[in-house]
Amino acid sequence: MSGHSKWATTKHKKAANDSKRGKIFTKIIREISVAARSGGGDPASNARLRTVLLKAKGANMPADNITRAIKKGTGELEGVNYEEVTYEGFGPGGAALLIGVLTDNRNRTVAEIRHTLNKYSGNLGENGCVSYLFDRRGMLTFTRAEIDEDALMEAALEAEAEDISEEGDTLEVLTAPEEFETVKEGLEAAGFVPVAAEVTYVPQTRVPLDDKTGPQMLRLLDALDDCDDVTDVYSNDDIPDHIIEQYQG
Repeated sequence: MSGHSKWATTKHKKAANDSKRGKIFTKIIREISVAARSGGGDPASNARLRTVLLKAKGANMPADNITRAIKKGTGELEGVNYEEVTYEGFGPGGAALLIGVLTDNRNRTVAEIRHTLNKYSGNLGENGCVSYLFDRRGMLTFTRAEIDEDALMEAALEAEAEDISEEGDTLEVLTAPEEFETVKEGLEAAGFVPVAAEVTYVPQTRVPLDDKTGPQMLRLLDALDDCDDVTDVYSNDDIPDHIIEQYQG
């Protein structure tokens, strides 16, 4: 078993509300449009679009929103052209950050990210300053209480997955990025449908945070999540469970 830290899925959850849901929808709509623009509007022939649509389904996004986003991406409807950018930096305690954005204005976005990092004891770095600390991996997430763990492990081996990671109440099957679709199809054929599936960044090592830097990092991650242009945040932080529980409470 190996471990990883992707804060949005394994660190903490904020209570759902209408404004939060609206932000999630806005970000997913951008991702759908970009995926459709780069690979076409047919999920059957566009693996990236299939992955984003799984995220949209998990967020209970209405079908009409999805259809409009695809049509904006393919040019059937007028839409905004978004640019994909990844920023790198550091958070409290020296933890590394990769921040993925979709933006129609780089100057606005980088200014907002720099301001947010500075406000919450972080700083923006140069390209390449932390990306070497992460590996690109496919990840399929399953709820432990809903599956037979031994059977999942056997199916993952049969599908030639790389590893399985334990993260709280979930199990995450890790794959090479180029094998992501093959492993996903193999597991689904064996009866294991993931609650989330994506190609993501997994840190090679973690940076332990303490009672001071842990809450600072959690506040920073929440603030980055509230930035409209930010779609993903990856960190190699290691925050103790008691700090996360106190923060949530």
